[in-house]
Amino acid sequence: MQVTAVIQARLSSTRLPGKVLRQLGGRSVLGWVIRAALAADGVDAVVVATSDGSDDDAVAQEANACGAAVVRGPLDDVLARFLLALDAHPADAVVRLTADCPLHDPALISQLVALWRAQPDLDYLSNTLVRTLPRGFDAELTRADVLREQALDPAGPHREHVTAGVYTRPDRYRCAGLVVAPAADDLRVTLDTEQDWRLIDGVVAELGDRPPAWREVVDLLRARPDLVALNAGVEQKAVR
Repeated sequence: MQVTAVIQARLSSTRLPGKVLRQLGGRSVLGWVIRAALAADGVDAVVVATSDGSDDDAVAQEANACGAAVVRGPLDDVLARFLLALDAHPADAVVRLTADCPLHDPALISQLVALWRAQPDLDYLSNTLVRTLPRGFDAELTRADVLREQALDPAGPHREHVTAGVYTRPDRYRCAGLVVAPAADDLRVTLDTEQDWRLIDGVVAELGDRPPAWREVVDLLRARPDLVALNAGVEQKAVR
């Protein structure tokens, strides 16, 4: 059973343009995500899915330089890009990652893949179905045939958010989630704003240029309320 990790990335973020190519601890934010995906056990290929616009030429170049394959497709149809990744790199399941989560823990990705390999009849797994981790460690795995089924619907939030038509349909799809205890979902280490950047930069300054274990990040933030305060007022954009 083949598993491909697909990282969606673009430069045209509305709140923090160019964020995926910002330098963080000596490498790009995108480079951090690619490194974590490559380090995850059970992942057979890592692909960056970016847009076919000239603005994202730099994203494609950086992805190749960091050791990932690249596919390019419509800017506003992220699901179409994922299907292009599947066409180029056939797999039985896809791990979906976003390029604005530089602190991805390879162990969390590995756990999702291992659980699916043990129960391949599951259609969808994630560590966000019931959120107990800080926002920024988000990882999802979807069976490839389920992902292709989503493409039959030409419009809807799944065209941008890819899996929205799966995890909202537990009556149709077999879903499972990973949870941790104690919960730390009050924390935020995803990169959407300058406030997020200051917090993540502070975490990397403390932990160094390496993929951190999620517990290390949580322990650091629990001990450093000054860092947590940096992005405490940032609100996550809702799925449209």
